[in-house]
Amino acid sequence: MNELLVAVCSYSFQKKQKMDFKELLAYKKAFSLAMEIKNISESFPKEEKFALTDQVRRSSRSVCANMAEAYRKRRYVNHFISKLTDCDGENSETSVWLDFARECNYMSKEMHKDFITKSEEIGKLINYMILNPTKFGCNLKT
Repeated sequence: MNELLVAVCSYSFQKKQKMDFKELLAYKKAFSLAMEIKNISESFPKEEKFALTDQVRRSSRSVCANMAEAYRKRRYVNHFISKLTDCDGENSETSVWLDFARECNYMSKEMHKDFITKSEEIGKLINYMILNPTKFGCNLKT
């Protein structure tokens, strides 16, 4: 996992280079997981539409949306960290909803394990960003 963290997070930010948030590995992985969750949740029972289905989709998508906001607010380190903290919270919420989906037998044990593993990896990437804001263009002097 350390190699992955270094690979995703160790790009050196140069003033000439403007990286888009969609290039962040954490964003790519969160987006991919949100789409996988959307696809599996289409098979959830209709009575879950406004409960579990809606909640797991919203929280998984919110990870991506908050990361986009965080990246655009990286000029201000406290805003950057605050939005990434929101990402982390939404990622944890997604994990809880996935646990409910598994316990209700809406997904297999293998799929649940795969999704949880991906969610944990995303959480580690988010936390790396929180702990290393200068690697993502934040200026600690601002």
